[in-house]
Amino acid sequence: MARIECRGFSLSSVYDDRTVLAIPPVRLATLSDARAIAELSRDSIELGLGWSYPPSRIQKAIRSRTTNVAVVHESGCLLGFGIMDYGDTAAHLVLLGVQPHQRRRGLGRHVLSWLEQCALTAGLERISIEARADNPGAIGFYQRQGYRVRGRVPGYYRGVLDAVLLEKKLGMAGAGGAG
Repeated sequence: MARIECRGFSLSSVYDDRTVLAIPPVRLATLSDARAIAELSRDSIELGLGWSYPPSRIQKAIRSRTTNVAVVHESGCLLGFGIMDYGDTAAHLVLLGVQPHQRRRGLGRHVLSWLEQCALTAGLERISIEARADNPGAIGFYQRQGYRVRGRVPGYYRGVLDAVLLEKKLGMAGAGGAG
């Protein structure tokens, strides 16, 4: 039995080969989600780099007319989130994070797919992402979702860590995996 503590809530689950795990729905974040999103970013995505996305910056993204901040919650706990900026022809995935103890459930894929569908509905041509070069798990995840490596930026993260640039073409061009 796994027991997970989350701000006064206790989630207990028994996992075996008969358990079907339901994926909670994705919804737009509210200002009350900002602190939990910022803390997950700091503790999992920005680990070792300082805090670039404090609650105030997340709140600004939530208020933005050109940004979607999507979240997945369960029993009052933030399980995962994604932040995507939308431009005239392309979108940029700013952050995507899932609680470490909730990974491998399909939550990241679920949030990413929701954000991609928004970009596709808006008629955008592609989505770009930067991933930490020291995170092959994230790079592999994006590749499995149809993103292709487009390059590398030395010192992208605070001058100390490289970024791997990835891109996915949307619409008919993206459907066939062309890139």
